[in-house]
Amino acid sequence: MSNSHHSQTYEGGCHCGAIRFRVVVNRHEAVDCNCSICTKKGFLHLILPREQFTLLRGEEMLATYTFNTEIAKHTFCKTCGIHPFYIPRSHPDRFDVNVRCLDGNVISKFKIVPFNGQNWEENVESIRE
Repeated sequence: MSNSHHSQTYEGGCHCGAIRFRVVVNRHEAVDCNCSICTKKGFLHLILPREQFTLLRGEEMLATYTFNTEIAKHTFCKTCGIHPFYIPRSHPDRFDVNVRCLDGNVISKFKIVPFNGQNWEENVESIRE
């Protein structure tokens, strides 16, 4: 496992390939949230500034789900249902990419940090930079 601070570029996408994206990662750290939606989706959060995320194709294939405060924009593929990235409530000015949707077996390159999202309000400051 590496938590290197050098930039590395990755590509990823949904299961059917309709949605493809590229990210530039400076910090190999991902958050594993135990809230209801993240647990059900299996999302490993890689929160990135918008300039480090590029949607390569598939914008027209994205659907959006919102709930509760409606700040988070949970995007998913209309065809295969996979959630490769979204706009998170904790960082509405950034993209949150699911590490599990990056190409190849890259999870081992990331330090996985648990986050108690079941008590989101009390803990959110621990993941804000």
